[in-house]
Formats: sequence, structure tokens, C-alpha cells
Amino acid sequence: MQETHEADEPKEKRITKLKKSQEINEKFARATKANVTMKSGGYDHLEGPDFEGVHEAVSKGYENMASKEEVATLGSGCFWCTEAIFSELKGVKKVLPGFSGGTVPNPSYEQVCTGTTGHAEVAQITFDPSVISFKRLLQIFFTVHDPTTPNRQGADVGAQYRSVIFYRTEEQKRTAEEVMREVEERKIWPRPLVTQLVPFKAFYEAEDYHRDYFKKNPLQPYCLLVISPKVRKFRKEYADLLKR
Repeated sequence: MQETHEADEPKEKRITKLKKSQEINEKFARATKANVTMKSGGYDHLEGPDFEGVHEAVSKGYENMASKEEVATLGSGCFWCTEAIFSELKGVKKVLPGFSGGTVPNPSYEQVCTGTTGHAEVAQITFDPSVISFKRLLQIFFTVHDPTTPNRQGADVGAQYRSVIFYRTEEQKRTAEEVMREVEERKIWPRPLVTQLVPFKAFYEAEDYHRDYFKKNPLQPYCLLVISPKVRKFRKEYADLLKR
């Protein structure tokens, strides 16, 4: 198929496109003069021909700004471990421990521990994909926990400790499927993966005392015996990816 370049377009079409671009610029100027705050929803009340095109243009601008951040929601057993590991990676801006995948809105930690709410303990990871990709996060995810034991990580037993990826977009889903195939093909684990790949629906942040739990409680027995060895191994294997 022959490519069509802008210079090959009819003169009338190029003039029409130029006028439309100028009109949108003029509308932006009028919106700014009217002291419109260009925040999400801050221009929604503007209607009429003077602001036609402003909504779409501003929305695209916010999409570009938001593209510098992406969110991954991963369950790999106790969220104290998951938070401690992923928070040390370059490009990771924030890690929140919490719960996803259940049927009870805003559950407490005690409720989730009963195994009756359907939730998994997860880490919600906000990251800059220009520094570390979703694929790289998943490659690390599959090496820092055992994704072959259903509803269990070591001595932690229960559906809340299941291995699970909650994908937020079709692109995340495709990436996860690709990484899972690679893990299986490379025989990284001696048994088949049992990691669930399910669409994200909701995330409920855990109570405040769970935040930075390993950092705040390094001498707590669970931290000493379970988390600390995992973190040491992780730091050794991924030294080049750690924050300085």
C-alpha cells in the first residue's frame, strides 16, 4: 500500500486541518483567560462553541501526563514480604499493602485472615514504566515467591496467600501471559505455575500499621526468619536494579 504524506494531501484539506488546529489553540487561550483550572474535571462545566475541542485536547494532555505512571497489583503471599522487596526497585514510586479479589468491601486484616472474604493479600505498586517495565516487575515477581504452591507460601497457608496477578489493561494481561509462558518454558520452577491471572476490580488498602512493616519491625520474629532471607537474596540477584 502506498504511503500518503501530508505534502501529498489536497491544498483544501491541509487548509481545513490548519484552521481546526488554530481554532483549538484560540479556545485554549480563551479558557486560560477565563481562569479555568486545567485539572481533571475542572473544565467539565464549560459548554458551547467557544470551548468545543478543549475537553478532548485537555483529556489527551492528562493521558500523556498519566502515562509516566502505571500501577501493578500483585499477590505473592504475605504483603509484608512483597512490599519490602518491590519498594527497593528503581522506578517504583510507591507500594501499598492491601487486599484484592474478594467479595467483602473494605475488609479488615482480621477478616481477610479468616479466609472467608475471598481476598488475596497484595501489593499495589505504582511505577514509572520508562525506568522499569511491567514485564520486568513480573519477571522479578516470579523469582521472589513460589508460584507453584496453591494458596500457600511456606508456612503461610490460606487463599489469602495465593499467587495472583490482577491485570488492569489488556496490555498488562498480554504481558503477564507472555512472562508466564517464558517462566514455564525456562523451567524456572520444577512444578507448573498456579498463579491466577484475573481482571482487577478493586483494591482496599490495609491498616496503617502494615505500611513499611519490615522496615519498622526488622527484629520481629517473622521478619527475621521469613522476610529478611528473601530480601537478602533479592538484593543479591537484582543489585543493579536497586535504588541507591
